[in-house]
This record gives sequence, C-alpha cells and structure tokens, in this order.
Amino acid sequence: MSGPLALVGGGEWRDGCSFDRGLLDAVGADEVVVLPTGSAYEHPQRLVDAATAWFDGLGVRTRGLMVVGRSDALDRANVDVVRGARFVYLAGSSPMHLRSVLKDSPLWDAILEGWDGGMALAGSSAGAMVLCDPMVDPRGGAFTLGLGLLEGMTVIPHHDTWSEEKEHRTLQLAPKGLIVAGVDERTALVRAAGGSWQVEGAGDVTAWRDGVEIALAELP
Repeated sequence: MSGPLALVGGGEWRDGCSFDRGLLDAVGADEVVVLPTGSAYEHPQRLVDAATAWFDGLGVRTRGLMVVGRSDALDRANVDVVRGARFVYLAGSSPMHLRSVLKDSPLWDAILEGWDGGMALAGSSAGAMVLCDPMVDPRGGAFTLGLGLLEGMTVIPHHDTWSEEKEHRTLQLAPKGLIVAGVDERTALVRAAGGSWQVEGAGDVTAWRDGVEIALAELP
C-alpha cells in the first residue's frame, strides 16, 4: 500500500498548514527530507531554512538534500538518503527544472519505491505540479509532460491567486477526461494511504473534469 500523499498549493511551512502534522503522524517520521530542487537558481538554502524552522516547531528534524542538478539525482549517497526516509518533501519554484533533474533518475526511482512502501510524500507548488502527468505549464497555463506519479489528473497550485482568464484557458485546453484540481495556498489535497482524498489547511480545493466541477470522491 502506498503512503500518504499531499499536493500543496504553495505557501508551505506557514500557519494554516495543519496537514504536515497529520503526515508526520501517519508514518511515524521524526525527520523530513526536503528537496529544494525546483529552486536551484533561487537560493535553495532559504527553502531548507524555512522548512527547518517550521518542522522544528513540530518537533522533528529537517534534512535538506541539495539535489539541484542532474548529477545530484544520480549520486548514490543522495539516493540512499531517500531510501531511508519516512517523509520526503518536494519544494517549489520551477516545475520544468524539477522535472528535468528527477526524470528517469535513480533518485526518482527511490522516491517511487519509498512511496509504494508507505513513505509520506508531499509536493508544494512546482513539487505538486510535477507529480502529475500531464502537468500545467506555468508559462501559459497549457499542458506538458510531468513525472506521472498521478495520471489523468493535474494540479493548479496557488489557485486562489489565479485570474479567471488563466483558469478558463487551462480548463479549455485540458484533454478530455483529465481532472484539474485547483489548490489554494497553505492548503493540501491529501490522499490517505487507503486511497481516499480530503482537503486540509487554510484554504480550499476545486476540481473539474471536462469543465464541470466534480466531487473529491471522483478523484483517482
């Protein structure tokens, strides 16, 4: 049985992100491995520092795994850290860079194996987007290839900050049958180990298929 999964709409590691406590408790983790990969060109250590301050407040350690380039995703030492983790968190910024670093890498294989074995996995903003296939292309709201952990479903992060025009464009361009989930900041769409979905955190989640709003029970 796969572990819990959280698709976070951004604004992570702030007041309102109540879901992190639940993820920790679900897997008994005393450490969170944070990958600031998507922020490789935007001071990735700042993300690790923010995560450290947040998880310190929850009583657990944070390990920043500085996988910022392709060679880091091939590094056996980094792969071994992920293999030993109970909770891995993919931070945000550039989904395109995050995808290019992780795709078809031993480190991505280790993430998949860990999640299949019960590890908690969270992705925020770019980290949530890239877990889907297809994923929303942030450059224009259309679609591009993701990593494919979740197929037939895609995520719009920061949904509470999107314009109606951009949302409308994305829904119009969505392939037939694709589920589009708009996730607000400081909010997570959480899939429990048993497969059920729920919304946790400060905001809301709205899901559509073929332009029509649907219930969470219809998510894969």
